[in-house]
Amino acid sequence: MNWSLPVQLGLSGKPKATHTLGNFNSPRTNGCNHMGLLAKTHEVFLRKITSIAAISVGLVCLFGAFAAQAEPSNDSQRFISIGSSLTEIVYALGAQDKLVAVDTTSLYPPEATELLNVGYMRALSAEGVLSANPDHILMMEGSGPATTVDVLKAASIQLTEVEEIYSPEGILNKIDRVGNALQMPEKAEALKAKVKSDLEAAMEYASQQAKPLKVMFVISANSGKPLIAGRGTGAHAVIGLAGATNVFSNLRGYKPVSNEAIIAAAPDVVMMMSRPGSGGASEILEGAGFNLTPAGIKGNLIVMDGVYLLGFGPRTAAAIRELSDRFAAVAAE
Repeated sequence: MNWSLPVQLGLSGKPKATHTLGNFNSPRTNGCNHMGLLAKTHEVFLRKITSIAAISVGLVCLFGAFAAQAEPSNDSQRFISIGSSLTEIVYALGAQDKLVAVDTTSLYPPEATELLNVGYMRALSAEGVLSANPDHILMMEGSGPATTVDVLKAASIQLTEVEEIYSPEGILNKIDRVGNALQMPEKAEALKAKVKSDLEAAMEYASQQAKPLKVMFVISANSGKPLIAGRGTGAHAVIGLAGATNVFSNLRGYKPVSNEAIIAAAPDVVMMMSRPGSGGASEILEGAGFNLTPAGIKGNLIVMDGVYLLGFGPRTAAAIRELSDRFAAVAAE
């Protein structure tokens, strides 16, 4: 009687081919031959399984490498900073190498102006920002327009929007937010401690002013009624921190005022921001309304760099001290 053993060589579990291993009763075939052939078949099967396993491991490693390249590490991430104070904080943390672009308000430190510029923070275009190929955008609250911000939020890019709070606490919050975005919590804590100490010392220095002055902050006087700063603005906050009083604290935000309102407010000092090419700032005191105030009569005009004075960033303590000294000089006259 002829007994044949079918052997399946396919890896799928389906018969690939059927081979007769031999006849146990045949004089040409015995049990030993059968077992030897079976062992060889098993060896071939194991070699194929081993090869497939090796290929699988290789593919996993390859895809892992691709995934690592697709998600850049924090060290290689590309940041855009929109807002002068945020840019200053990035530099203060020593993370400027991560910056690839800034906005037009980012004028300090001077090296920041050498980076790609994406435009004014309140008139951004999505195309301009995205053209810098950022991985992460740091953006001050109030940047816009809203349609551009919506496009950026919908893109596959991390976006950290930072609140603008005109106070020492607001400055420390900015440092926290930027430090977290950069994954530099320890350096952020160290910077916060220094800035907090500097601010406390500057405010103590300013509080010793013998005679608080009445100050009027003019944003623009180029046409029509002068635009002045009321409460809820950076100008209002820094005037108070430097030990003086904003004469238009009864108004909120930036408002145009009449000549009669200026005369009635009777400011001791008029303040303005210096701008490239602005020139002729002193002429404002000769204008109608201003010329009948104590500031106009005595020629008391203070002009300071706007980013330095109103940025509310790492340099604000120095700005408070300088402004306080300017107020003291006026009060001493």
